[in-house]
Amino acid sequence: MKFNEDSRVKIPALLHLLRLGYQYIPLNQQNRIEDNNIFSEIFIAQISKINGITEEEAKRVLDDINLELDYEDLGKKFYERLVATSGVKLIDFEDFNNNSFHITTELSCKAGDEEFRPDITVLINGLPFAFIEVKKPHNKEGVINERNRINTRFKNKQFRRFVNISQLLVFSNNMEYEDGIVEPIFGAFYATPSYEQVNFNYFREDLDYPVKQTLGIIDEKTENDLLKDNNLVVIKNSPEYITNKQENTPTNRILSSLFSKERLQFILRYSIAYVEEENTGKISYQKHIMRYPQIFATQAIAAKLEAGQNKGIIWHTQGSGKTALAFFNVKHLTDFYSKKGIIPKFYFIVDRIDLLIQASSEFNNRGLKVNSVNSKQDFIKDLQVIGALHNDSGVPEITVVNIQKFSEDATVFKNIEYDINVQRVYFLDEAHRSYNPKGNYLANLINSDRNAVIIALTGTPLLKEVAKEYDSKMLFGNYFHKYYYNMSIADGYTLRLIREQIEGNFKIEMKEVMDQIKVLQGDITTRNIYAHPKFAEPLLDYITKDLIKFRKDLEDTTLGGLVVCDSADQAKELFRLFQEKYGEQETDASLLMVAEPRARYGRDEEVKLTSALILHDENDKSIRKELINAYKKAKVDILFVYNMLLTGFDAKRLKKLYLARVIQDHNLLQTLTRVNRPYKKYQYGYVVDFADISKAFDRTNKLYFDELQDQLGDEMEMYSYLFKTEEEIQQEIKEIKETLFHYDTQNRELFSQQIAQINDKSKLTQLIKALRTAKELKNIIAVNGYEALDGIADFEIWNRLLIEAQGRLDNLNFVESIGNEEASKNLLNTALEDIIFQFIKVDESELVLADEFKNILRKARESLQNNFDQFDPQFVTLRQELERIFKKKNLSEINQSDMIENMHLLQKLYDQAKELNRKNALLKAKYENDEKYSRIHKRLSEKGDLNAKEMQLHKALMQVKQQVDDKLEGQEDLIKNEAFFKRYLLQLVVQEFKKKEQIEMDQAMKNNISNLIANEYLQQFQYR
Repeated sequence: MKFNEDSRVKIPALLHLLRLGYQYIPLNQQNRIEDNNIFSEIFIAQISKINGITEEEAKRVLDDINLELDYEDLGKKFYERLVATSGVKLIDFEDFNNNSFHITTELSCKAGDEEFRPDITVLINGLPFAFIEVKKPHNKEGVINERNRINTRFKNKQFRRFVNISQLLVFSNNMEYEDGIVEPIFGAFYATPSYEQVNFNYFREDLDYPVKQTLGIIDEKTENDLLKDNNLVVIKNSPEYITNKQENTPTNRILSSLFSKERLQFILRYSIAYVEEENTGKISYQKHIMRYPQIFATQAIAAKLEAGQNKGIIWHTQGSGKTALAFFNVKHLTDFYSKKGIIPKFYFIVDRIDLLIQASSEFNNRGLKVNSVNSKQDFIKDLQVIGALHNDSGVPEITVVNIQKFSEDATVFKNIEYDINVQRVYFLDEAHRSYNPKGNYLANLINSDRNAVIIALTGTPLLKEVAKEYDSKMLFGNYFHKYYYNMSIADGYTLRLIREQIEGNFKIEMKEVMDQIKVLQGDITTRNIYAHPKFAEPLLDYITKDLIKFRKDLEDTTLGGLVVCDSADQAKELFRLFQEKYGEQETDASLLMVAEPRARYGRDEEVKLTSALILHDENDKSIRKELINAYKKAKVDILFVYNMLLTGFDAKRLKKLYLARVIQDHNLLQTLTRVNRPYKKYQYGYVVDFADISKAFDRTNKLYFDELQDQLGDEMEMYSYLFKTEEEIQQEIKEIKETLFHYDTQNRELFSQQIAQINDKSKLTQLIKALRTAKELKNIIAVNGYEALDGIADFEIWNRLLIEAQGRLDNLNFVESIGNEEASKNLLNTALEDIIFQFIKVDESELVLADEFKNILRKARESLQNNFDQFDPQFVTLRQELERIFKKKNLSEINQSDMIENMHLLQKLYDQAKELNRKNALLKAKYENDEKYSRIHKRLSEKGDLNAKEMQLHKALMQVKQQVDDKLEGQEDLIKNEAFFKRYLLQLVVQEFKKKEQIEMDQAMKNNISNLIANEYLQQFQYR
């Protein structure tokens, strides 16, 4: 219940923010611009003070902001104003304590006829930069539904201004994390806004760079005022509230991590990036926020540089965003050096052309000016330019360069004629791989500027056995910061992998093919055999059939494959054969990008696939770039590659990697992790192993562990394998078989009849969990010969069993929500529209109608949900009408005609619910937002038994409220003695109603009023 969330999470969080130095704005003092929730009086006063300008000038800035918040740019224009180093400052970043810091609760975000109220809003200088949503612990459905509501609201264009001004979101149910969950449910998470899908991040403090905070001491009056303003004095001495006031609760820890002033200053100034995307010719933006390893790596770099260490290694596992880390550090180190009167020049160094193109694109998309180097002579000129910028706009710059451009002549002038202090900073990408000191390039890089800062980036450890010729730490220095696979998997940034061996029959077939080729060709190299049409054709058939089956089993045509070929010749042959099978493939990706989306899989449908060939000598750079973008947008199904895209390539939809050759050491780890990016709710990435990488991986893994042992020592036991082990899979299979033992898993109809008899939701949940686990493991079960489910050979049928079981659970939840004594609460808290829409049978032409129906259903449900008085006769009537709409037909029979029939009923219900909420809000304001006394007022007014005008009733109840709250503030144990508390209230009612307000009452009325008041307080106390 709401009381539970307030006492266990929200009020303790507000109190903790007060300890962090924030000032609380009471509910009756929320004087702001309702269109964007800017507190104009605070803003104008603060901006005038910070900038030394007049209030009129500050008002003009406010007018500009009001306009910018309407842009369809995810707040990019506003954020640029926020962090600008010239012009009027919105925040004093140099003297952060010079700003004002406020918090408030239940601040309404209104847009048209809809609104939402974040639990806590955080303001700096009157600008609502952050909000915090809380849920009580162990409320899984509440957490998921709240997250869905956030995404729904942010998609609503009417809420654009609130989305655009927000920088930081926190979501917590005050529980410790469940590690390794793709869709985080339990814990405290942070994010930044998105118009589409908000991505929630874990936050774990780094022991080497802990948050700097000095918690203030909150006096009793301040705490009492906070509780009074939220009408929750009754919880002050409850055990839950006292426990959750402690600074080390999950919610309070993340509040310290993000909202302590030094950390918040860093986050707002350096940790937010806008990433440009182009879709069908239209530019849009994603908004990214630093992951916590990037925050601490950035702080580590600055700390090490300050201590005099000018070179070091960042070991962050693949998928943790090392290019993004370099971008963030361009911003951070520019300010770091400017305070020292030093001009930094930044270089991002790669060792391959495809990585150069990729990195340049990523930096460009994040807003950096990228200097291209087309020749060694160009690079020499770049190094010798005095000053940091090559452009007149002041945009931060970085030069992306292939290490081969470092010739002996690529050095800075030894005698600079001008007195300018320039610091060159080299980010060395994939530092583990090929920077051999015996070669010229690395030596030339080091000699190019002996005073340069070198930050070596690697996603894999610097394996000693591979680097026998040199000690990498002698070259690049000690580690600046480390972030390993185990933490990345625990944080949900990367997935574990499942390695699939190919089917035995296929191995035999391919061995016969190889023998035939040898007979036909005589002396022929293995590489040429693998590129021969007789070998490539069955290989291609296997891959395409496997990918089609994979996508069909998971019912997801967006999943993509990547084929790592044995040679460039094999890649070309596979692509040629693919064109023969599926028709000539477009090399002009612009045509692919506007192609009609392929239809869903049908039973007899011939599935069409598209592919692209990505080699360094195929097509030009622009076409390759377009093809890669088309792949990321699911316009291309399969990529054929040899050496390109094996490192740094990030396409979340890539979930099937086909390895046609053995890859060694660092390159193996890099390649494998192309499929480990989180995507939708998938738990694993899949590697189909044609080349038997197991031995190579075991060797590489051992070296990885050796390096980890050096770094982790006693913490080694916390490290988990990248691949899911056979032992784990076998154990899960046993558990699945045990769970499904009593069910007929071969006959879908019998299975449906069996589960229709189940009324115990825990049994259904256990069954669904088993089927979901089996669904995740089906690929490895199929290809490795594990018999997970006795008699099940058709995974299509087996997938349908999961749908049947989930449908039964959804129906059971729905029937309960309508039928039980907490009907209104359960019905309204359930995302009813999502359950209904699992059963609506629509074709493409009905989707618009379905969206309209879903939207009005959501609005009607949420309007009723927002009603604080669920015993109001009007509310009960409206809720019963909502029930009636869906009781008259089975859910599975809802169709287009039902939607049309119910649309106008839902609209009418929504209008009435909205009007009831409006009247309730007016009454609640009269009682200082105390829902308890608003309900009491309504109960006493409804029957008409009390001979008093509403003004008299209000005055008497307010006098009672004031005295009861003051009494509880001083005598907290009073409410624990229920009989004594009721006698006290009876005396108080007589005094205030009869003696002071001259309201005539008999004994029954006195008892009725005192009992209504007592029950409200007791309920609040019991559900604290």
